Amino acid sequence: MELELKGKTALVTGASKGIGLAVVQALAEEGAHVAACARTTSAPLAEATSLTRQADLTSPEQTAEMMDWALAELGGIDLLVNNVGGSPARTEGFAEISDDDWQHAFELNFFSAVRTTRAALPSLLERRGSIVNIGSVNAKLALPRLIDYSAAKAALVNFGKSLAEELGEAGVRVNTISPGPTRTAVWTSTDGMASGLSRSAGMDHEEFVAQVPAMTGLNTGRFTEPEEVAVLVVLLASGRVPNMNGSDLVLDGGMLKQL
Repeated sequence: MELELKGKTALVTGASKGIGLAVVQALAEEGAHVAACARTTSAPLAEATSLTRQADLTSPEQTAEMMDWALAELGGIDLLVNNVGGSPARTEGFAEISDDDWQHAFELNFFSAVRTTRAALPSLLERRGSIVNIGSVNAKLALPRLIDYSAAKAALVNFGKSLAEELGEAGVRVNTISPGPTRTAVWTSTDGMASGLSRSAGMDHEEFVAQVPAMTGLNTGRFTEPEEVAVLVVLLASGRVPNMNGSDLVLDGGMLKQL
């Protein structure tokens, strides 16, 4: 299938590892000119693209500087992938989550996308481009230990749908991809979210992670791989499905059971 991405430009946030890195690699392999940002860089990211920038997207100032850089380097943006996000597990419960914790969760998982989208919008309108937001299956789940993260991701899904409604007639498509448990450092690292969950469950980290597919009801019996998410991003960016707009594509191994 010809995806017609050669020479197209893309900006991917949260790109140093995991889903973001897989997206950068997949777009570059299809011939896109990719700029990437993250709070920290990585050797695999530097191998995938020479256009990298360190930025903390919870900072409006750093976000603005990064977007100015990306627009200058790329000459315009055909595709914006809002991937940056994350949260620690709130194992001590709702009452222990401070206003600062809530604010940080929304700055990282929601307002980062708002600000990058606003800055990229003139270019996206001119090029009739597209936006892909990386959400989470948690937007549709009541999980107290991820309450602030889940609320922010639910806001992101609504943001994407509302933007799609506004921008569709202008030729800009906006879609969300909502993965379930994905094999990233969030789960595999001993200092990631899973480490707090495993401690609260009184389990060894590796034992806990091995049981996650069963515990979360993944009927495939396995984690989603970052490359699977990247495949969907590339498909949406390609324009091969031009009537897909305002969608929330769930990639969760059957985790969600409701219709």
